[in-house]
Amino acid sequence: MAKTIAALFDNRSEAQGAVQDLVAHGFARDDISVMAHDDVHYNDTHSDADMTTDDGPSGLAQGAGIGAALGGMSGLVIGLSALTIPGLGPVIAAGPLAMALLGAGVGAAAGGLIGALVDMGIPEEHAYYYDEGIRRGGVLVTAATTDERAEEAAEILSRHHPIDLSRRADEWRREGWNRAEPHVEPSHATRTTETMRESRTVHTAGTDTHMGSRATVTPEVSQPARVAATAAQYDKTRQEATIPVVEEEVHVGKRAQERDVRVHTTVQEKPVAEQVNLHEEHVVVERRPTDRPATAADQTAFKEGVIEMTETVEEPVVSKRARVVEEVAVHKEARDHVETVHDTAHRTDVNVETEPAARGTAVRGFETYDTGFRNHFATTFGQQPGATYDMYMPAYRYGYTLATDKRYSNRDWNTFETEAQRDWERNQPGTWERFKAAIRHAWDEVRGRR
Repeated sequence: MAKTIAALFDNRSEAQGAVQDLVAHGFARDDISVMAHDDVHYNDTHSDADMTTDDGPSGLAQGAGIGAALGGMSGLVIGLSALTIPGLGPVIAAGPLAMALLGAGVGAAAGGLIGALVDMGIPEEHAYYYDEGIRRGGVLVTAATTDERAEEAAEILSRHHPIDLSRRADEWRREGWNRAEPHVEPSHATRTTETMRESRTVHTAGTDTHMGSRATVTPEVSQPARVAATAAQYDKTRQEATIPVVEEEVHVGKRAQERDVRVHTTVQEKPVAEQVNLHEEHVVVERRPTDRPATAADQTAFKEGVIEMTETVEEPVVSKRARVVEEVAVHKEARDHVETVHDTAHRTDVNVETEPAARGTAVRGFETYDTGFRNHFATTFGQQPGATYDMYMPAYRYGYTLATDKRYSNRDWNTFETEAQRDWERNQPGTWERFKAAIRHAWDEVRGRR
């Protein structure tokens, strides 16, 4: 079964980095979707591009500024289009999601974003969150992939700091947003704040359990809408969140099993040798020469005749009789023994994580540091033959990603350099030593250690 991986980002640079990372890891461009509200503005300057679909220019696309809205992502995704979605308004979209909304070649979506996301297998509750997040200036990125690569796609999206969807939805509710009347207009201050969040994690909808560093993984099949739930139950009246700690108990019993034991008897042959003394008699005829006158007896015997004698010869006679030489008795005996049974028991573990920055402190985007990175390149690497900033920009971006990753927020560079090298050389084999200085500089710069 195919799966749809979805994540919502606060700004275009993070979404673009996620799309670039997906493409770099071999995910097909025509399986990646991007959507943003067309009134999203960014500090970067991009020239407007004519909006087109795969079939030709779209009438709705004229003058909407796809190039400014999606920037560098326009070359990474397929089917860039401008749409007007009921209840959401004008959006810029690309990929399978845009095609699903366009329907049979028409220029406006007949259904709506929520219905399209649910059809892709995303839980209805999350679809409402994504709809509201786009309306408030977020950028949605989805990727359709196989079961085997779903975890890899989720990990890639999580590297680029998607928002914590449940936490953000709670903030919207406190402002008055709800599913029944979803489109409560956020204030300008609220919209600005939402593009500069410190908390940038999402949860795994597939298990309905909060996972701080995982992107949403949902099956890409039509199925009944599921309502996402978190492990914590929030009591609005008491302003208290209760997290049930569940622990499994292992009970070991026993049951009787029967098994047959068969005893087979066979008859075997073996050679036997015995010695016996035998007596034999044989007739011997001797001719003895003589010279004497014949007597009367000799004259009487002087005629034909027959003389008979009997020979006796003994021969061996074999006879056998059976004797019982051994008895084999078959019976049952019972005994008890102690056997150790090994298994695992699960228990809910609650970890309290303190955000590295105070509430409201902004995490600046990569573009904020771009000028400084360019200056560092010019003074450090610019004199090398054939070196360009475009060659080193992925290294600076990787250092920025490490510095803003919550996994490394309280760690020293030396404690995870080996891990960072392994991840870098997975896509850039044998280049760590060449780009290490740029990566480290970006890390220190973003962490404020210079």
